[in-house]
Amino acid sequence: MTILLSMATVTVRSTYSLDVETVRRLEALAKRWETSKSGALRRAIRLASEDTRPTVNEKLAALDELQRLLALDERSAAEWCAEVRRERHGSSERRLSRLMP
Repeated sequence: MTILLSMATVTVRSTYSLDVETVRRLEALAKRWETSKSGALRRAIRLASEDTRPTVNEKLAALDELQRLLALDERSAAEWCAEVRRERHGSSERRLSRLMP
């Protein structure tokens, strides 16, 4: 004798107002993923919540750390910017001189 036990999935019914374009996109996702609109919405929310891209604060913290490691203060940053501008200007002049007869 085999007894199968399974837990029921708890669902919560909610009402949301969506603009027409969002509903069209939701319907397209549901069709592509071969599921209902509710299933597509659950999957999209799950995927978005699992997004591991760094946040703005994490990006800024990484930049701060890089600047600290490079001892990049305001003066040295300004010198670096000036050097890059000179290099770009020189590169542009060379390129333009080849284009102009």
